[in-house]
Amino acid sequence: MPIPASAPVRDFSLQPERIGAQTDILGECPLWDGQAQCLYWLDIRRPALRRLHPASGRIDSWPLPGLAGSIALTDDQRLLVALPGQIALFDPATGSLAPFVEPPLLPDGHRFNDGRCDAQGRFWVGTMHNLTRAPEGVLYRLEGSGPMVSVRTGVCIPNSLAFSPDGRTMYFADSLRYAIFAHDYDPATGTMGAERVFAASTPPAFADGSAVDAEGCLWNAQFNGGQLVRYAPDGRIDRVLPLPVRRPTCCAFGGPDLDLLYITTASQGMNAADMQTEPLAGALLVLKVGVCGLPEPRFSLHKINATIPALPAAHP
Repeated sequence: MPIPASAPVRDFSLQPERIGAQTDILGECPLWDGQAQCLYWLDIRRPALRRLHPASGRIDSWPLPGLAGSIALTDDQRLLVALPGQIALFDPATGSLAPFVEPPLLPDGHRFNDGRCDAQGRFWVGTMHNLTRAPEGVLYRLEGSGPMVSVRTGVCIPNSLAFSPDGRTMYFADSLRYAIFAHDYDPATGTMGAERVFAASTPPAFADGSAVDAEGCLWNAQFNGGQLVRYAPDGRIDRVLPLPVRRPTCCAFGGPDLDLLYITTASQGMNAADMQTEPLAGALLVLKVGVCGLPEPRFSLHKINATIPALPAAHP
């Protein structure tokens, strides 16, 4: 069980800044591309893929053909996109999608949700029922061109996928169990060990997306809780950052020095009156938290002799 903190630090001194004028319905899965110096993220419900160029402030947006639950950087400068009927490759140079892996047939009403790569380039991603949140989801592992391997069943809302800096601990939350679990992890084989409770939340707040910093602490966005929580490696609450939104969804370190924490948020189901009282709902937020993150791992397309679709010709 996690060790309770006697006096968690609630830090009201930091006020996040809004980036851009867009309002996401369900912002999710922010990823910093250190090679291109940009931030990608999703609006699952729109559905759209977005990209921020911090140097210029420009935000690009591409419509997607379905509810993409998560994305991952690849080792050839594309993005892996988890769509309901396929795991596709997106080329930001051309704005084109190419089929990559046909996943197991998802039941009606199901979609992918949170996903993340380990340091060896495997992609972990979970599925869920889009509306009922019944315990029907599956956690999958993908290496190269597959096949996708079912690792865990009976999942309600897969979230908080992350790895410790040494790659020996894997974090995973089934959000409606109101806990984040830690698992021993074998980087050589991609084997996920038995779960142990790492941290718990108090309903209605539940664990959404997470990021691990360079000190090995896990930052978690608490959906319905209006805050980010930083957990020490032993599960103690180290710091709590109240936010001006009730439903943060995920966070990611970015910037040239990986010292900026980007936060995606949701406006789903809110009416005009709600938006007046919570104007930053659905915004992309950023703040400095005094600690740096880790480079985002990239999906290895060439694992297991993957067959790689050819890149489309670049536009002149």
